[in-house]
Amino acid sequence: MTLVLAVVVLTLALPWAAAPAALRLAALLPPREACVALTGAAALLAGGTVSALIGLFHTPFLASLERIPLAQAAAEWPATVPVAAVAGAVLACQTVLVLRRWYEHRSLLARGWAATGDAVPDGDLLVVPGSKAEAFALPGWRRRSGRIVVTAGMLRALGPAEREVLLGHERAHLAGRHHLLSVTAYLSAAVHPALRPLHQALDFHLERWADETAASLVGDRRLAASAIARAALAGAAHEEGDGRRGPLLSVSTGPVPQRVQALLRPARVRPRARGTRAALAGLVTAVAVSALLGLVLAYWLHEYVELAAEGVRAR
Repeated sequence: MTLVLAVVVLTLALPWAAAPAALRLAALLPPREACVALTGAAALLAGGTVSALIGLFHTPFLASLERIPLAQAAAEWPATVPVAAVAGAVLACQTVLVLRRWYEHRSLLARGWAATGDAVPDGDLLVVPGSKAEAFALPGWRRRSGRIVVTAGMLRALGPAEREVLLGHERAHLAGRHHLLSVTAYLSAAVHPALRPLHQALDFHLERWADETAASLVGDRRLAASAIARAALAGAAHEEGDGRRGPLLSVSTGPVPQRVQALLRPARVRPRARGTRAALAGLVTAVAVSALLGLVLAYWLHEYVELAAEGVRAR
């Protein structure tokens, strides 16, 4: 059982090593590929964590299926019941956190749609009256397709060309279904604390993806940079509280100065090969080892139960 616990500890510790590799890889990749890498890493590492905990939690139930009394299982492996209890408690906490975040996300969508009650529709655009400068992509809700929400104050703050950048940016969020990637990482971060930086980095790269799409649409990277900066400044002037929208994506999300600097540089066509290969190798290794350890853990637990069952029958 000591070896099994060592495998579990290693499985739960791997996200701390994999997360920096994922962040490094994302920094070297174009925004679209960076988003895929971060989302995939967050989901797989969260899945590995949950699998390891489930393996520990259900060990007593495996013993009961083999008709091994709980007292006998505890005698064979003294740590079985305490470890299973701890794993169950952690799984319960994770479930509560994930459900809470899902509820917060759905509540945020509901509030977003409720705020558009007096909006003026124009195709996929909803213009909300008022002086506040806001713009964000609002995903579909209750059979309604996604819409771009822009306040009249934001439209007044931008020139015609800058408005085109803004709308292109938000349409990129809807067309790419970026909210699904963001929510996946948002929920995964509730499973393991090491995954929280991945969600924060993902939101930045999602904005970079939309920035690059908008810049390509208008054909002027400097105009795109100017529009993003102006929209962010206009939004900051009317910002309330901490300005966070959770998994909803806004033009002013993330570190805007870094986004503007990236737009003022030529578009990166190819990532840097050497650094990318090293970061990719580190990430793939960590995720593969996590998956392999999960399989090994399941096999060993099954073997432990089988051996104990044979011992009980022999008596």
